[in-house]
Amino acid sequence: MHRVVGSLVAGLLLLATTPAMAESPADQISSFRLKHGEVRVVRDSTLDRIAMDQARAMAAKDDLSHDALGPFNRRVAPAGAGRAAENIAYGYDNFEKTLGQWIDSSGHRKNLLLHNASRVGIANAKTASGKRTYWAMVIAGDYEPKGKGKKDKEPLVAVKREAAPASKPKSGGCHIKLLGLCI
Repeated sequence: MHRVVGSLVAGLLLLATTPAMAESPADQISSFRLKHGEVRVVRDSTLDRIAMDQARAMAAKDDLSHDALGPFNRRVAPAGAGRAAENIAYGYDNFEKTLGQWIDSSGHRKNLLLHNASRVGIANAKTASGKRTYWAMVIAGDYEPKGKGKKDKEPLVAVKREAAPASKPKSGGCHIKLLGLCI
């Protein structure tokens, strides 16, 4: 009995002194989002590929640019999301510091808190010299649920249509339109 208790205590001490595994980038983003009233995001292989292609293109050109590989809306189309945003950066070798940069920047922070986002892709790539690390993050949401019998595994695009703003009548213009006549 003493051996069992001793082994149990030794195991608990080992667990207590072992450093906790670092949170994954998706977990770090989710923690930030949850603190600000948004939902958790999960890694998505399509978004990871889109982010990796972008990070590699920037590293190859050694140029921090959203257009290093072409317009964002065209690059993100294969994800099938209704909304998406991209953050890019260079400089830090670890994601935690890069995330801190984004949190401290209002535009990047807004992207991290993209409403209804549910998926994220994150990647980095080094320049040929290995001196600079480029990061790309693509966050997306508003995926339309797949219908029964759909063969494709990609989510469909959920098109969000905004209502046209009601135009104010011009002074001296139509007050009532009846059968196409302005009264």
